Amino acid sequence: MALNNTNIKKLFYAFLLTHLVVWTVIPAVTNNNLPLDTIEALAWGSNLDWGFNKHPPMSAAMVEIFYLIFGSNDWAYYLLSQICLILSFFVVYKLSEEFLKNKLLCLISVLLLEGIYFYNFTTPEFNVNVCLIPFWSLTVYYFWCGITYNRISDWFLLGIFSGLGFLSKYLFIYLGLVIDLYLLYKIIKKEINLNCLISLVPFFLIVSPHLIWLTENDYITVTYGLKRSGSIEQSSLNHLVQPITFFIKQIGILIPLFIMSFFLNNKLKVKTNLKDNKFIFLLIINFVPLVLVFLTSIILGSKIRTMWMTPFYIFLGLFVVYVSQASINKNKLKSFVVTFLIFFIFSPFAYSYVSISKTDKRTDYQGKKIAKIIDKEWKEYSKGEFKLQAVIGDEWVAGNLSYHIKSRPKWYSFSQNPGKLKGGLIIVNHPDINCDNEFIAVFKVIKLNIEGNPCFVMFKNRD
Repeated sequence: MALNNTNIKKLFYAFLLTHLVVWTVIPAVTNNNLPLDTIEALAWGSNLDWGFNKHPPMSAAMVEIFYLIFGSNDWAYYLLSQICLILSFFVVYKLSEEFLKNKLLCLISVLLLEGIYFYNFTTPEFNVNVCLIPFWSLTVYYFWCGITYNRISDWFLLGIFSGLGFLSKYLFIYLGLVIDLYLLYKIIKKEINLNCLISLVPFFLIVSPHLIWLTENDYITVTYGLKRSGSIEQSSLNHLVQPITFFIKQIGILIPLFIMSFFLNNKLKVKTNLKDNKFIFLLIINFVPLVLVFLTSIILGSKIRTMWMTPFYIFLGLFVVYVSQASINKNKLKSFVVTFLIFFIFSPFAYSYVSISKTDKRTDYQGKKIAKIIDKEWKEYSKGEFKLQAVIGDEWVAGNLSYHIKSRPKWYSFSQNPGKLKGGLIIVNHPDINCDNEFIAVFKVIKLNIEGNPCFVMFKNRD
């Protein structure tokens, strides 16, 4: 098949479809239960607010929309992850068309991303990192359109996707800071006018409800982030150890991409030009956010968790192709294609093997079975007079009940008060069986231990 532009686009769409199908079907078939972060988002989604104790609300809102459409079908949430990813791949391809004249190179810019496990092996677990990828990529795309064409519509869309990115995860701030500094530089040099300020309008309209929630809840998500990174209690040695660890891990993660890049450009010749605006743009959006994270680790001595870097590399393939394009022999791409296929096929096989062979993972939890037993107990106890309306507990055990029980009880943490309910209430794994909390009135207690999965349940009085 001759690789004209039409056929290249067909190959690109075939790749997107194949990726979506493979990474939706494989986890749906091999996992017994949804992963921890997905269940956590579903728990939050059952009782939506403008923020939660760990993260902003976007991931919870997205899974709740899918729950309203598909219900408790696990495959739907694997599909959601892949929709986020292939949308990002599409954006990378569209931006590549702005930078590369050859459509085949645009395709390669996307295919290179299969060498980064953030974009295959880890994607079945829908979480805030996966949620952030499309908004990160769309923000970069419309930022480029804004500074290149200065269209009001592009600046407005930049503000929208920036706002949604911020509501996905606070790590978006690193990209936002880079954009702000670059815009300030462009304004000072009078290379763009003040049309860019239009982006601030949709951005603040979108994030302001969350900022209000944040102040009303003592900045709980910020505190969680600092604790999670070890920035509150630490030793002085962390200012050296943590940044070095972060750097080594990033190199390790990118080794497969380096291998693919070598077969693409085995002469290792790259072309850089500091007067080239396209090169400067790709350099800034790919590496400055990483440098800022590295500096954060040095200054605060904080631990940067590997998965937090998920969206940071989405345009790295484009950067590699852009600086290597003069050395890429388009007639000798067989080795690259073979390497790509090896990684593309190996990743789902590796995922399947791990999922099937290891039996002590979160995805082996018998959430549906436990929920079925509890639902049956409740129906016998309530005699069908009223539904379960709330479940109180941690996001994992209680969240699984909220997701699997047909009445879809709302999830609450132990510190929340669900108020007066017309139906039933379940409290799982409460730390104090004799709790005198005003909204807990224990009527019946059952203890379950299903295939090694303990579950302690208290039913509220019928009233």
